[in-house]
Amino acid sequence: MIRIDKNESPYRALTEAEIAKIAVDTQFNQYAENEYQDLQNSYAAFNQLDPELVSFANGSDEWIQKAIIVLGKGPVLTFDPDFVMYDVYAKQFDREIVKLPANDDFTFDYEEVYKLIKMLRPSVFIFSQPNNPFGTLHPSEFIIKAAELMKEVNGFFILDEAYGEFIEDPIDYPEGDHIIRLRTLSKVYGLAGLRIGVATSTRKTMDLLDSIAHPYPLNTFSLNVAVNLLNQPERLEEFIELNRTLSKQLRSVFKEEVGDIIPMLESHTNFLFTYGDDALDLGNYIVENGFLPRMYPEEKSPALKKAVRYSIATEDQLEEIRKIIQKWRDEKWSSKKNA
Repeated sequence: MIRIDKNESPYRALTEAEIAKIAVDTQFNQYAENEYQDLQNSYAAFNQLDPELVSFANGSDEWIQKAIIVLGKGPVLTFDPDFVMYDVYAKQFDREIVKLPANDDFTFDYEEVYKLIKMLRPSVFIFSQPNNPFGTLHPSEFIIKAAELMKEVNGFFILDEAYGEFIEDPIDYPEGDHIIRLRTLSKVYGLAGLRIGVATSTRKTMDLLDSIAHPYPLNTFSLNVAVNLLNQPERLEEFIELNRTLSKQLRSVFKEEVGDIIPMLESHTNFLFTYGDDALDLGNYIVENGFLPRMYPEEKSPALKKAVRYSIATEDQLEEIRKIIQKWRDEKWSSKKNA
């Protein structure tokens, strides 16, 4: 079964020989010394950031957990659906979490968000940009106004940009002590299994988040692999572009083959969200033919119960999926004609 359900890159960014050399050169028997600072400098240089304002943890999940712990005691506000770990960590620490449900057309009522911020005065408003699982972008005007309102209520505004590198048009984001941006090396960098999450904000806020940091937040091998990759900027840009190209290919396959019969959302990520009875039927057919997309049988939402989300795969695998879709369509419409 080929897994296309977790929004990972289908490729490793480094060769086996390179990975082997890094493993041999990594002193597993010793604690890390300067490797963490090396990653700060390399990541900041590649992304044009201040290395003093970049910190790392064991995946973005750990940053979400830390935010829940140290950023006030009031409610946590988010969207529904969104990344499931917001809910998980809020419940771990007995924090009230309020989730604004999506409309029937998979959009969100932003006016209702503004009302909730004023009424609830949440300590944290966190959401994915682009949204997971929809893949859609929240508009800039909403980002700016919501950030202003969160400042007025002395809350923190957290943008979870796990898929930020897939956004083609640059977006201007607000700044300030109450703004926190999370990123990851799991998606477009192809390092999901190494669990490297990134947080950046002002010095004041990073000091607050880092107040509960572990002395060795990442293992030395993960640090060394990430630094090796980031220190090859031209090659890394090519790898990132490869993942973006695969994302476009994924969307093209579905739009060209079933765009007229299966509704799907515009995606700014490395996955595609499809929905409806035919989408669910196709999803099950694809599973029967050896690929495992993300499906939502456990969800309470009727819309998600009929949704199927596909992650990127290799170019050859995506063309194989195309053939499976064509076969499904031929069989489905042939059976309808004969009925």
